[in-house]
Amino acid sequence: MSQFSASEQTLIDAWEAHTAAEFESKDADAALAVMTDDPALVHVAVGTGAAGRDALRAFYAEVFIPQLPPDMGLDLLSRCVSVEQGRLVDEFLVHLTHTVQMDWFVPGLAPTGRTVVLPHVAVIAFEGNRIKSEHIYWDQGSALRQLGVFGDDVPVLGPEIADRLLDPHAPADRIIRRLTN
Repeated sequence: MSQFSASEQTLIDAWEAHTAAEFESKDADAALAVMTDDPALVHVAVGTGAAGRDALRAFYAEVFIPQLPPDMGLDLLSRCVSVEQGRLVDEFLVHLTHTVQMDWFVPGLAPTGRTVVLPHVAVIAFEGNRIKSEHIYWDQGSALRQLGVFGDDVPVLGPEIADRLLDPHAPADRIIRRLTN
């Protein structure tokens, strides 16, 4: 038995159809099929995305989907759904190897071949059962550290940023120890 009500599951199904279109079938039109007539996407860390159906379709088809690394995956950590507020919030880990240009994620950075594990939060707004907007958050400092842009002297975590999300007893205060020892 699902922990979600039927109306909550309707929102989840729309979001999961949307992400399957992006990451599995790599189909911009299918991604838009569950969205409103005036959708928006904001990758908050870098300001990429688009607003409006035509602009968002172009972004998905010409930038986002073609620039997904073949090994990119998402692991859901937690999910909250509010039908009354028309919101779904997912917390998840993204893991990938930076083998392709990813201007939607690290604009202008040539592929580094490095592996990234990075927590994300997606705040999805709905009108009825259709996606109105996506606000996707991640720590750009950690992304750049993992990609080799920042060194150990910059106070941001690398792939260990995910450790305490997966295990609250994993070592804390790693930056403090690294920079003060």
